[in-house]
Amino acid sequence: MTSLSTTAALTELQAINQMLAAVGQIPVTSIDVDANQNPTNPDVAMAMETLKQVSKEVQAEGWDFNKEYNVKITPVLNTTSKDTEIVIPANVLQMDLCRDHWQNRGTDSVRRGGKLYNKTNHTYNWEGDQYVDIMYLFEWDDLPAAIVNYIVNRACAVFAQRVVGSTDLYTMLQGQAEQARTFALEYET
Repeated sequence: MTSLSTTAALTELQAINQMLAAVGQIPVTSIDVDANQNPTNPDVAMAMETLKQVSKEVQAEGWDFNKEYNVKITPVLNTTSKDTEIVIPANVLQMDLCRDHWQNRGTDSVRRGGKLYNKTNHTYNWEGDQYVDIMYLFEWDDLPAAIVNYIVNRACAVFAQRVVGSTDLYTMLQGQAEQARTFALEYET
């Protein structure tokens, strides 16, 4: 069995072309965009949106490459509310107090309004440094090759279902996606 490289992953353009090929469309040499940075080709636009959606779904499963534990976070003063708040960055899929931290202090948290909310004290205010577990959403170029391969194969199946609607094609592509998931899980371990 050959192992997958952790470098030299597909570019987004190559991924889009694989998705287009899966439904019998010709590849594109570039992704032309309008003034609002939206793709001008409707098939390419749908493929890009599907790719982004599937990438987010796959990353939200939580993998070794995108999870960090026990990360120290210092709350920042909100000059309007006068609370010291923990604002969750846009590239974070999930942030929660470390299990050891909240169990020992009797505090629970949840994401609300783009900030970490203290469910125990019913406030956005946090006193002192906090320790959190974080799941990041990475940009395409920062993803490991095995994960990119899984995302592309899964996106091909979803895209084909949306564009063609063929159960046979979807089943075949879904089988390829499951095989790619197996390689991603092998990479994970």
